[in-house]
Amino acid sequence: MQRLFALRGATTVERNDAGAILEATDELMRELMARNSLEPAAMVSCIFTLTDDLDAEFPAVAARALGLNRVPLLCTREVPVPGSLPRVIRTMLHYYAEQEHVPRHVYLGEARVLRADLDAAQ
Repeated sequence: MQRLFALRGATTVERNDAGAILEATDELMRELMARNSLEPAAMVSCIFTLTDDLDAEFPAVAARALGLNRVPLLCTREVPVPGSLPRVIRTMLHYYAEQEHVPRHVYLGEARVLRADLDAAQ
């Protein structure tokens, strides 16, 4: 029997540059898919957020290039909390998997500090 799961992930980029955003998103999505043995057909939707200092490209462009053409994608802004980590791309990916599946969240680069409790699992 299958059920709906949600994966979280985040990464950082060095600069507000289209290439950097696409490269970081590609790496994040590939890692989420690999660690969770995910194919686009199992994906329901994916939401991306970017911090206010990133606006050179949509992360969804990188996801589409990975074959997520039939997965609804949404890009939006992260809440600009003072003192929060800069240049962050976050994602929440919804997908179907077998009920006993254990989601493996992915935090890369400087974004690892966002979920230090998961560091041992990475």
